[in-house]
Amino acid sequence: MKLQLNDTFVNELPADEVMDNTRRQVVRACYSFVKPTKTKAPQLVHYAKEVAHLLGITEEEATSNEFLKVFSGNEILPNSTPYAMCYGGHQFGHWAGQLGDGRAINLGEVEHNNQRWAIQLKGAGETPYSRTADGLAVLRSSIREYLCSEAMHHLGVPTTRALSLMLTGDKVMRDMLYDGNPAYEKGAVVCRVAPSFLRFGSYEIFSSRGDKKTLKQLVDYTIQHFYPEITARDKEGYIQFFNAVSARTLDMVIEWQRVGFVHGVMNTDNMSILGLTIDYGPYGWLEGYDKKWTPNTTDAQHKRYQFGQQPNIALWNLLKLANAIYPLIEEAEPLEQVFNEYKVDFEKKYAQMMRSKLGLTLKEEEDSQLINQLEENLRRTETDMTIFFRNLGNFSKETILPEKDDLQFLDAVKEAFYKPDELKGEVLWFWREWMSKYVERLKRESLTDAERKLKMDTVNPKYVLRNYMAQVAIDAADKGDYSVVEELFNLLKQPYDEQPDAQKWFAKRPEWARTKVGCSMLSCSS
Repeated sequence: MKLQLNDTFVNELPADEVMDNTRRQVVRACYSFVKPTKTKAPQLVHYAKEVAHLLGITEEEATSNEFLKVFSGNEILPNSTPYAMCYGGHQFGHWAGQLGDGRAINLGEVEHNNQRWAIQLKGAGETPYSRTADGLAVLRSSIREYLCSEAMHHLGVPTTRALSLMLTGDKVMRDMLYDGNPAYEKGAVVCRVAPSFLRFGSYEIFSSRGDKKTLKQLVDYTIQHFYPEITARDKEGYIQFFNAVSARTLDMVIEWQRVGFVHGVMNTDNMSILGLTIDYGPYGWLEGYDKKWTPNTTDAQHKRYQFGQQPNIALWNLLKLANAIYPLIEEAEPLEQVFNEYKVDFEKKYAQMMRSKLGLTLKEEEDSQLINQLEENLRRTETDMTIFFRNLGNFSKETILPEKDDLQFLDAVKEAFYKPDELKGEVLWFWREWMSKYVERLKRESLTDAERKLKMDTVNPKYVLRNYMAQVAIDAADKGDYSVVEELFNLLKQPYDEQPDAQKWFAKRPEWARTKVGCSMLSCSS
């Protein structure tokens, strides 16, 4: 391959002095040199041509034996020094100390067409940060990460990308439900790609140890390479940096809310400093519109990372980042101002996002009430978020609402209801009231029904990676059939298009998936 890796990160930041994979505390260093674990019989399951193109990898190279060796971790490219990054983090609200890349190994960085990309193997073996784990990954979770990374990109959500999905030929022991019943599963490696994999926890670890020197080095490095519009390397520059990170983080979360995505594990070590969706573990998309839903079994009791709390958790995480870089600023007021701006901007951006989903181009004071009433109605009747908003584009502002208990006025969105028999009495009255207000609101818009539908279809996806869809692909892959992975990969490259041949995937979660493992809730297990 012509792929040339460089070591900007390695050359500009302090390294761990112990050059092995021994599990230990790493101090005054941003990374440790490590080597991926060689795999028994690597096999390429799938690769993303678009991501390969970003890196300058041709189709011929991507199907070569060298590609297989490099991106399974079996071969290291010349002049590259793989490493694992050191970071800490707050997990479920509590400081967890040193965490780091426990099963991710960075191969290096690539510059192509004036873009810079870090390349990372997830599931490539032990590192100093593996703690009690083996550093490996299984096919199940790897399929989920591979498909979701690319699906999110095509939805327009800031995200890390995925280059390839490999089988290792090794068996990996996992207790999927943490119930004392471990089993062997197929091992796998995903190659992840992003401008950087730095996280909030990358800065927290040095601040927690009082290592201001390394903290400053890392912040200066981050600004230089990823926020070049900030020229100062002083208090003012660091305030600008924090403000920029806050803005990117908010924009990312607004996009999550727009498409109904629930991350599931918004720990500070899973928050990208670039405002990218990172670390696809027990994620999910809303099926019924339930703001209290979380896909994470570990979070089932307290629901810290439920869908409706994601914007507030992002703010909480930003507070922890602010505390981490405070030694470089030593002034609370400008940081508090960023928090206040986040709250104000969230209200504005969320309202604008919801107006776009409803096909409203004008801004009216009554819109907040219209949005709140809609969200309450969606909750009352277990309504599929994706189907409802997509089909709402078919609603006509010329609709005449019946006075009786007639469901005809809901025809455009009736497919979205899981329990249509419950649409009666008071519930039906609430829907009629809302639809009446929506009709009147649409009549004050200048767009025709057709024009409005075109706009709505660009923000309301038709296809998202529902958990049951991923599970269908996983079940087939476990039997050696990767055709569903291919089918979903291609489907999710055009999530806003009608794709009539793929209509079977535009459907509510089937009843068999309501409680099936992998389809309703998931653990943090790989």
